[in-house]
Amino acid sequence: MNDFKIAQRDDAAKSLPRVLRVSAAVSWRALVILGAVYVLGLVLGQIYVVVIPVAIAMLLSALLAPVVAGLARRGVPRSLATAFVLIGGLAVVGGVLTFVINAFITGFPDLQRQVIASLTALKVQLAQGPLHINDAQIDNYLRQAQEWLQANQAMLTSGALSTAGTFGNFLTGLVLALFTLIYFLHDGRGVWLFVTKLAPKHVRHKVDAAGVQGFKALVGYVRATAMVAVVDALGIGLGLVILGVPLAIPLAALVFLGGFVPIVGAVASGAVAVLVALVTKGWVTALIVVGVVLLVQQVEGNILQPLLLGRAVHLHALAVVLAISIGAVVSGIVGALLAVPLVAVLNASIRSLVGEEEPEAPPTDEPAPVKDTPDQQATEPPEEDKEPEPADR
Repeated sequence: MNDFKIAQRDDAAKSLPRVLRVSAAVSWRALVILGAVYVLGLVLGQIYVVVIPVAIAMLLSALLAPVVAGLARRGVPRSLATAFVLIGGLAVVGGVLTFVINAFITGFPDLQRQVIASLTALKVQLAQGPLHINDAQIDNYLRQAQEWLQANQAMLTSGALSTAGTFGNFLTGLVLALFTLIYFLHDGRGVWLFVTKLAPKHVRHKVDAAGVQGFKALVGYVRATAMVAVVDALGIGLGLVILGVPLAIPLAALVFLGGFVPIVGAVASGAVAVLVALVTKGWVTALIVVGVVLLVQQVEGNILQPLLLGRAVHLHALAVVLAISIGAVVSGIVGALLAVPLVAVLNASIRSLVGEEEPEAPPTDEPAPVKDTPDQQATEPPEEDKEPEPADR
């Protein structure tokens, strides 16, 4: 048995197979990383009222910061450029919302009449169809629904109060997002340089370069997504107008907003357009709307996204779908909205950090090297005494 004893000076880890040692090292590091991510998620979940507005402000700054920078390069003061872009952006958003709301108010009576006519036709089809559901049975179902509403009035009231509280949080987040956006547009570079001071001094330039690459990826993502959303809204909205579907413009605006959530948002907004067409115009028009939505989605998926998003964000389609799914499970609609830009920023930043090429160091104030003096040149060996440099391979 003495032959199998490990000497005291030997390391016990060396007696283990290399596969086991590597697996154990990777496992405990992965556990530490997962634990840190879990704790970070808990902390962010507690302060989501602050995190979400800041994230939305970051997305808006990625869309508006290049405009501010362009005005600043043309001699416009930074403060004036920020104010001009911010006021112009708010005016555009307010104008679009006002236009959509007015279009909805104008088209609502027509929509109401068509819905009533469709419900009347549906009642006739149910009575004459194979189910033979008469008016008395339909009235019974409506009475049961009314009784359910009365029985659950307390629950609905508490839900309304909860919605009012959520609306208060929305207003608070809106003000915070606007305030943060102003600082990001005016001095975003200064804010980032302040954050980089948390890193050790010898790697700050690498962290700075990684952050710059991540923000460039975010700018490209927001621009490409906005262009894709505009094309989706124009294509589907034009099809709805040609088919005479009510509320075509508000539905096109909904498609535009849904376009900022890749894949899922476009499908959901298209389904709403199909549902409105089905209720107001019948199943034939609804099928045509389905064809229009599928055609636009094919153009988006096969042409626009590879050309625009593929150049801006180097992410596989599977990574996009998984990111949206995880974001929706963790934080609902907001998580689905922020998941892909977060993955895009992390992808670009990590690529910059682990890349083989060293990022260019920022300029320093160190003096230029002094030229060699005659005494220093005298100490150097003559040219023939130096070893010949190896030839290039």
